[in-house]
Amino acid sequence: MKKILIVLTALAGSFAMQAQGLDFGIKAGANFANFSGDVDTDGITSFHAGAVVELNLVPTFSVQAEGLFSSQGATYKDTALDIAQDIDLSYISVPVMAKFYVLPEKLSLMAGPQFSFLVDEAEEAFDTKSFDLSAGIGAELKIIAGIFAQARYNVGLSNVSDNDEIDIKNNVFQLSVGYYF
Repeated sequence: MKKILIVLTALAGSFAMQAQGLDFGIKAGANFANFSGDVDTDGITSFHAGAVVELNLVPTFSVQAEGLFSSQGATYKDTALDIAQDIDLSYISVPVMAKFYVLPEKLSLMAGPQFSFLVDEAEEAFDTKSFDLSAGIGAELKIIAGIFAQARYNVGLSNVSDNDEIDIKNNVFQLSVGYYF
């Protein structure tokens, strides 16, 4: 075990030495969420907030990891009973984005997976899985003095429902603002 830790530490150290920089920041914004699949739903507006770490590997490419609290879900419509019910799902989300700078140090395009862990379910409309996987694509604009804006769309890849006979996936459009320290 010691040997593995030493090797990992050495690799991380040499990797960090080759990197041009490590930027830490915070971000928050709006979620425009909905479900796709076997249910008739309307979208809801909610929020996300958390921390950002960007590892700059070369001037035109970096990797960005985030730790976010993200509120998602939809409004479920039961047309037979003429009722609507909000389904609010709260996640701790960990997106890992590959960032390609179109305009160096200014405008980047990003893509990568997002791993989300359910922490709260306001309405128990259906049995919800505790893990959600999605793929994100988006763009970031570094405005001035560490301030940035992002737009991202996360497409659900895994079924949110524990019932395998029903296919329900999270889809979320996010608008964020943030600050790199």
